[in-house]
Amino acid sequence: MNMSWPRQPLSRRRALTAATGLAAGAVLLPTDASRAATGPAPGPDRVAAGEYTNPVIWQDFADIDVIRVGDTYYASASTMHYSPGAPVLRSYDLVHWEIAGHSVPVLDFGAKYDLNAARGYVRGIWASSLAYRPSNRTFYWLGQIDFARTYIYTATAAEGPWSRLTTIGTPYYDAGLLVDSDDTLYVAYGNSTISVAQLSPDGRTQVRTQQVFTTPSSVGTLEGSRFYKINGQYYIFLTRPANGQYILKSSGGPFGPYTMRQVLLDLRGPIPGGGVPHQGGLVQTQNGAWYYLAFVDAYPGGRVPALAPVTWTWDGWPVVQLVNGAWGTAYPGPALPAPPRQVAPMTGVDTFDRTALGPRWEWNHNPDNTKWSAGGGLTLRTATVTGDLYWARNTLTHRIQGPTSTATVQLDHSGMRDGDRAGLALLRDSSAWIGIKREGGAARVVRVGGLTMDGDWNTTGTGYELASAAVPGDRVWLRASADIRPGAARPGTFSYSTDGITFTRLGPDFSMGNDWRFFMGYRFALFNHATRALGGSVRVTRFELSTP
Repeated sequence: MNMSWPRQPLSRRRALTAATGLAAGAVLLPTDASRAATGPAPGPDRVAAGEYTNPVIWQDFADIDVIRVGDTYYASASTMHYSPGAPVLRSYDLVHWEIAGHSVPVLDFGAKYDLNAARGYVRGIWASSLAYRPSNRTFYWLGQIDFARTYIYTATAAEGPWSRLTTIGTPYYDAGLLVDSDDTLYVAYGNSTISVAQLSPDGRTQVRTQQVFTTPSSVGTLEGSRFYKINGQYYIFLTRPANGQYILKSSGGPFGPYTMRQVLLDLRGPIPGGGVPHQGGLVQTQNGAWYYLAFVDAYPGGRVPALAPVTWTWDGWPVVQLVNGAWGTAYPGPALPAPPRQVAPMTGVDTFDRTALGPRWEWNHNPDNTKWSAGGGLTLRTATVTGDLYWARNTLTHRIQGPTSTATVQLDHSGMRDGDRAGLALLRDSSAWIGIKREGGAARVVRVGGLTMDGDWNTTGTGYELASAAVPGDRVWLRASADIRPGAARPGTFSYSTDGITFTRLGPDFSMGNDWRFFMGYRFALFNHATRALGGSVRVTRFELSTP
């Protein structure tokens, strides 16, 4: 995925000037090669699944890379400035997914990712790659950071723990990692000029790199590499943002020569108001069937995965199976073995009973781990003195479930100090929140709007109060509802309760912007920050994400 900056002449901003948004990528898995172990031959206990509908995950998982290891599917996604980064998703049927863990435990790439005198918004974890190496039974995550260098993390289990294996001086932009059938590691990467690198056997250093393809000017930008070996042929799957997908094929080896074919262009997608499915890849099931997992721009919610069956031409090119000339809103489900268990839902209740946060949660930048704790509820102590939520550390985020969903929080605010601000936000480059302001020893519930950033991700508005009400006692329930159907600015609404049963709307609707340039979609966010002095705290005893 390409990050175009005002002073950095990259291509995606130019390519998408007239587009509605930027989609993300998925992945492919080979038969005789590499990107995942195929496991034993399938047994007779297959169940004919019913239809599935797109999107298969209506949450923001951008630039996804997907592999199969035995009977289990794994995927990785972009998270930019959120920490921990690069979530690892898990599925047994390509349709139902859970979050298993994160490949990048902390964004230790510089002080800006700590909100320490600088900020890392729209930086950090971009399009990256996930692979499995059967020879050492190890998962590999590879991604470049800030156009400076490439990092590789490894783990023997997808849920972790993950640790850094190495840092490589070459920034492998929008990379795809291939574990070849002879166990050699290759990386395809680049923007329009596509290169292939070979890594050392231990994966720690670069052995060689070579340019293998230059995109014709008639096509435009190609990026988002995914690298595969299928039936002895090498393939590099590439996206044309944000409306096309192309593939390169070589029968002469990983360094080419490559020929190119268009996979799709301006294809009608499965989400009304959304974009063209693209920046994805292919995965082969245990049963030999192939699927393409792509992404649809669906702002204000972000980029969401959609799945379609794939067949192959006699001469080895993939063909997406369409429904009435479009990416289908529904297809027959993959015929796969019965799952060993049901995956954990991405909605529901969290009472923060464990000392570690569940994998559904990610912080806005790295947290100050001395200022929060979990177990019998989540305690957020003030970690920053600021009047700007975008500078406040320890803001904890959760993806929004589409097409509409509601987050409800039970908050104990008895530990707040004068000047503190705590609550529940709809967080993006234009934000709003409902929460508690404490002043003069008294607490009020307030609805705040006008939190904004410019295109360089500098704060242009710190917010202003739109409505308020007195709240008796030390507990309050806060609620935010979000409509993230794409195609237009959508409403977010806020309400509160003093008993957890009867909720009162507070303030006007919030218009959720659908511009793509922040890349990540809106999130629900829990926060507590000081405007005068540290020392205050709040306790979240319950968080519930529900759908109608």
